[in-house]
Amino acid sequence: MKLSRILSIPVFSVIFVVGFVYYVTIFIFIEDCFGLNSLEGSRNAMIFTFFAFLLLFSFFVCVLTDPGGVPSGFVPDVEESLLSNQENKNSRVYQRHCDKCSAHKPPRAHHCRVCRRCILRMDHHCVWINNCVGHRNYKSFVVLVFYATIASGYSLIMILNCALQKDLDFSGKMPLKIFYITCGLMILGLTLTLGTLLSWHIYLISRNMTTIEYYDGKRAAWLAKKSGLSCHHPFDVGALKNVTLVLGPNILKWFWPTAVSHIKDGLSFPTARDNS
Repeated sequence: MKLSRILSIPVFSVIFVVGFVYYVTIFIFIEDCFGLNSLEGSRNAMIFTFFAFLLLFSFFVCVLTDPGGVPSGFVPDVEESLLSNQENKNSRVYQRHCDKCSAHKPPRAHHCRVCRRCILRMDHHCVWINNCVGHRNYKSFVVLVFYATIASGYSLIMILNCALQKDLDFSGKMPLKIFYITCGLMILGLTLTLGTLLSWHIYLISRNMTTIEYYDGKRAAWLAKKSGLSCHHPFDVGALKNVTLVLGPNILKWFWPTAVSHIKDGLSFPTARDNS
């Protein structure tokens, strides 16, 4: 049952960390720096609450959304089953049989040992959401990391602003000084970790690649280079189209409105076989 995914220690740990960061940011640092009754304090509290809400909403979407399993009784298309033996040997894309499930699987599907099934476009199994990150919840996962990075960065700015406003004058208040330093280091580490994770997935999205495919591709590239051949990710159709394929065409309206009309009026997306 989907709700049972919430009942895990890692999920409760994430909720606890979010609650702790929210409390200290709002009721300690913003209150101490601006005062929640002031215009500046209430404005910063509302902004941070907004991002914290979006973070939690995206988090529960990731936890409760099925990542997408292979339909029972899936059989490859007849046309695809007639591929030459040489092509099957040279491309991992068409290796479609899972020995553990004893069933066929589509391209980019992988077997998860934790979920005990094959996941469509599996990126990885995330212990913090107690779920796989796959075809149906990958966008939600990226949005979650995005909002988490913004929220932790905003909290860090509030801590630094509060410390600078006090001119770091904690004379006679050693416990308070230790508390500021501890919270600052913790949230700094959290921000750097989330920022690195976000940058990593932005890179993967620009290549239309999953984490599993990245590491498989490194080995394939090494073997190809050793044989004097070139290796190209078969699903990489250009950064712009990769973003729309992974996140949907509406995502471009936020950054580049003309790109959507260009794609609609332009070329259709090539398939993996066109680029192989």
